[in-house]
Amino acid sequence: MRKKLLIALLLIASATLYMALTMGLSATHLRTDLLENTDYVGRGGYPVAKSLEEAVVHADSFELALIYNRHPSLSWQLESSRQETKQQAYRILVASRKDLLAEGKADVWDSGKVLSEQSVSVGMEGQELSPSTLYYWTVKVWDNKGRSSRYAEGKPFYTAPVLDGTVARYPLVKTDEAARDTVQWGDSVVVADFGKAAFGQLRLKVSVDEDDTLTIHLGEAMKDGRVDRKPGASIRYAQYSLPVRQGTHTYDLTIRPDARNTSKTANVSGVCAVLMPEAVGEVYPFRYCEIERGRKPYKVSDIVRPTVTYPFNGQESAFACNDTVLNDVWDLSKYSIKATSFCGVYVDGDRERIPYEADAYINQLCHYGVDSEYSMARYTADYLMEWPTWPTEWHLQSVLMMWSDYMYTGDDTMLRKHYELLKAKTFLALKQENGLISTSRQPLDESFMQSVRFKGKEIKDIVDWPRSGAFGIDKKEAGEADGYVLTDYNTVVNAFHYRTLVLMEKIADVLGKDEEATYYKREAERVKHTMRELLFDERQGVYRDGLETEHMSLHANMFPLAFGMVDEADRPRIMDFIHSRGMACSVYGSQFLMDALYEARDADYALSLLTSTSSRSWYNMIRVGSTVTLEAWDPVYKNNLDWNHAWGAAPANIIPRKVMGVEPLDAGFGRVRIMPQPGTLKHAAAVIPTIRGRIQVSFSEEEDGSYRYRIVIPANMEAEICLPGDNEAVTVGSGCHKFRTGRP
Repeated sequence: MRKKLLIALLLIASATLYMALTMGLSATHLRTDLLENTDYVGRGGYPVAKSLEEAVVHADSFELALIYNRHPSLSWQLESSRQETKQQAYRILVASRKDLLAEGKADVWDSGKVLSEQSVSVGMEGQELSPSTLYYWTVKVWDNKGRSSRYAEGKPFYTAPVLDGTVARYPLVKTDEAARDTVQWGDSVVVADFGKAAFGQLRLKVSVDEDDTLTIHLGEAMKDGRVDRKPGASIRYAQYSLPVRQGTHTYDLTIRPDARNTSKTANVSGVCAVLMPEAVGEVYPFRYCEIERGRKPYKVSDIVRPTVTYPFNGQESAFACNDTVLNDVWDLSKYSIKATSFCGVYVDGDRERIPYEADAYINQLCHYGVDSEYSMARYTADYLMEWPTWPTEWHLQSVLMMWSDYMYTGDDTMLRKHYELLKAKTFLALKQENGLISTSRQPLDESFMQSVRFKGKEIKDIVDWPRSGAFGIDKKEAGEADGYVLTDYNTVVNAFHYRTLVLMEKIADVLGKDEEATYYKREAERVKHTMRELLFDERQGVYRDGLETEHMSLHANMFPLAFGMVDEADRPRIMDFIHSRGMACSVYGSQFLMDALYEARDADYALSLLTSTSSRSWYNMIRVGSTVTLEAWDPVYKNNLDWNHAWGAAPANIIPRKVMGVEPLDAGFGRVRIMPQPGTLKHAAAVIPTIRGRIQVSFSEEEDGSYRYRIVIPANMEAEICLPGDNEAVTVGSGCHKFRTGRP
């Protein structure tokens, strides 16, 4: 089966190229403020067969994708029949009536013919949009082959009642999923298996001869063929009583709110849970449903789980290779991003349903890797700027999130909106005389807390989570921080600080703030030099955990390596040390460990961790019985772990970004770097979504040890291709490209 899937993926490039050769130039996939399906209409979570034009007449009766900007951004993709196609110009029309566009007219904005390659995040000019108003837009393009396209079919969008700049996003959607398998236990029990866990509700048809009450069990885990009543940790199980009436009727089970994740009381960070929309209703994570009869015989049929997610297109990405473990890990991680999108904002699974920066940064990168969807990540990043959580490093990760948003979308709106707040998020205000930052050398006063929008009582360094707990298999220290010794000046915290300064230089440069860019560059160089001078142990050749300790951990070395702080001469000993520690970090920390290994071009060791079957592995999550990534590697490392945590899904971004090597060089993927690091893989193929279209990368090892690569680049994109075994990068334009290299 895997081999057939791989063959199918390897043929995608050929099929795509054939289709392109039968088409001319066209603009497709029109987006408004990053939303492509602006004509979506729903009711009660379900899509309805009603046009946007019909729905806006009674807008309050439907769930719509609303635009909140008076001048939204506009994006599109180019489809071309020729290689090396680049856009040379465009013309955008925005109108209040669709018939105007059909006539080539616009009463809101006519950009005129603009000489530009830009096809993503073009800011709409002209008159301001009005609230609660329906608009249409289209675009025509010219390419470098002297061709022009027709105007794209007019795309409608509807503005919100208040145009306050809120990030546009879709309503949540329900999908009815039938049970994949049912088992009858005698005449009293039916057990239904939906195949995978999901956040949803329950609907079933029941026939009884007289009024009765059934007992319903919902759970994520199974034991001895029945729903596990005591699964332990935070694995979900719930029991319900369902009154049923004589005859045959369909029942919708009402999910009980959980006080912990539906309360309006703030947590220690001053942040409240994200509540489910009233139109959608409360949900519960479960895979299995067990139905027990009451006093009399019954018949149950049509067991359905209305599953709630953010809109997700599973066809946008694909991956398969010769390693079955890696294939399973990819499937687990990709599905986890879909399943955990049930709130419409990245949350920490079902425990609190609160956004945390660490969860959200990993979730963001993973979402980019599996779907060409950017609005949920943007909404979450925007939310966290105003509602940050308590760990020091997680405040700093807001800068990483905002930069990733810009690089993957090409839209600088969030950078402009939050620039002053991002400056505070570097924590430069906490810099001490020695040039490093510290959260413990002095009390953090109210003015600092306000400057970073923190509403809790205390900001503290975290390093990894959980810090305490059971002794890990294959490591001596308890917890997930590899025995890290917290001091006043911590290496991990200052590595994050360095990374924010590097990115703030780039952000300031994007926004045309040259003097501030120079300032951040200088500060970053100082931090790097100071950390090397004060925190690097010359005798051991590795970083210590902090200024006041001799302890050396995996974390103190993987973060500087991941963030580009390690000089080439220091890498060999640091890599030897990292190898000696294994996976001595949490599922959260694994994101940065994998980034560090691929930064060091250590693909073989990185792949060995991705495909490991030890207790500290992604495969272990499958082995314990979950279909969504866990909060921790195994219950032994976190005794209250849950089975629905997207921060455990790092392979969903590591595989496309690092194994297949696809990352943006310019914002919005105008230029992309493709640098596969196959390690010991014999063959692999991937489809990787971008805002300009899907990139396809495949490789296979030949009998002589050489590798064949096939890479398909969308129109209006340029790729810098760096292949193992080649000394120089090759720059190519759009189309299908084939390469053969020596043994890596």
